[in-house]
Amino acid sequence: MAERFPQYLSAPVQVLWFESDELAMIIFFFLTASIFHGVLWILFLLGPMLYSRLKAKYPSGFLKHMLYFSGVKKLKHYPEAFANTFSE
Repeated sequence: MAERFPQYLSAPVQVLWFESDELAMIIFFFLTASIFHGVLWILFLLGPMLYSRLKAKYPSGFLKHMLYFSGVKKLKHYPEAFANTFSE
């Protein structure tokens, strides 16, 4: 078997103690702070912390659904958000 099979199928991908979406927020705020300099370094510290608190209030996958409903991301194998009819 060439592929590694995860022990828990529903467990999110983690790097150290960060989940993948939290790590993406850290990278986003780091790049923003390094490009614009100045006071934005505070966002590098506060942004991921506030996102993890927001994430704890909502069910898993809320960020993907928010991006879907705002029109930024499309979900695979799902109809459009405002489709009136759906046939399988």
